[in-house]
Amino acid sequence: MTGQKRTPLFDCYKDRARIVDFAGWDMPVQFEGIIQEHHSVRNKAGLFDVSHMGELEITGSEAELFLNTILTNDIKKLSDNKVQYTLLLNENAGIIDDILVYKYSKDKYWIIANASNKDKDLSWIKRQAKDFAVSVKDISSSIALLALQGPTASEILASIGCDTTTIKFFSFDSSLYINNKQCMVSRTGYTGEDGFEIYVNAGDAAGLWDFLLDKGKEYGLVPAGLGCRDTLRFEASLPLYGQELSEDTNPLEVGLTSFVALNKDNFIGKEALVKIKDKGLKRKLVGLEMIDRGIARTGYEVYYEGEKIGFVTSGNHSPSLSKSLAMALIDIKHSNLDSNVEVLIRKKMHKAKIVEMPFYKKKYKR
Repeated sequence: MTGQKRTPLFDCYKDRARIVDFAGWDMPVQFEGIIQEHHSVRNKAGLFDVSHMGELEITGSEAELFLNTILTNDIKKLSDNKVQYTLLLNENAGIIDDILVYKYSKDKYWIIANASNKDKDLSWIKRQAKDFAVSVKDISSSIALLALQGPTASEILASIGCDTTTIKFFSFDSSLYINNKQCMVSRTGYTGEDGFEIYVNAGDAAGLWDFLLDKGKEYGLVPAGLGCRDTLRFEASLPLYGQELSEDTNPLEVGLTSFVALNKDNFIGKEALVKIKDKGLKRKLVGLEMIDRGIARTGYEVYYEGEKIGFVTSGNHSPSLSKSLAMALIDIKHSNLDSNVEVLIRKKMHKAKIVEMPFYKKKYKR
């Protein structure tokens, strides 16, 4: 696969995983199988290579002011060593990307960007930074990222002397050592389970991967690919850029209102969002459960009494719930829970009903 990018972990699994192209990267879609890996993460633990994600470092005396100007959430509410989910919007309130912000201090932050959007985000952020006393640096090539996810994740780290008891949900510690290598560990993830994301120097990544898999065996740890990462996030109704989120959607219609601080003085996209809110939303992201047999795939059309009302953004069979489910962006007037709709699958209408999201709810220590 010429021209493809590879993470520092590629050689660890190239001969034992099915490799696919993901946003220009050679990435493992599965090891033993998507369903097996899905259940392993739900019941024990899985280790993911997500080093294709982008890391941007924002530093300078006006770092907080700058980020609060370009992001929807209120950065001023973020304490040191905390993580915040937020959005980059364009002037029309379209979603450029959904990101995580890590606060080291008032003048140092990390932004974690989606792999497919990193270069776009970097260019956009640098353009906005011209009038601020900040430095924007792409540090992605020097960082590897491993996601250790599942109910036994904390036990695995404890067993190797890594104390994570002080790391609460959406917090991090940048002074932990694993396999004698300094790591930044956050209690975050994209699976709907408890778990951690481990940032390490790229040169130390392969040793850490092998070390964790070896030490985690007795706790049921398995390597996991992007295939089950998608089914896991889908069950938890976590949005995916390019499907639920795009520059053609705004945060209010896709259920991300709680990550938008409209009470802030200003941020890019606020004016457009206020107008959208005042006029009233026209669309809403909803959950669907198929009544008729069939899987509602991305892009399939949704109908109500013969009228097209929207489209499926993500759809799959849920391994944990044994149901065919979907998320769909539809006309808000038809978005009431338990309403009956139809999905056009292979030129035939299939009955479905609108259900509550998230589909899968996990109770874990926050």
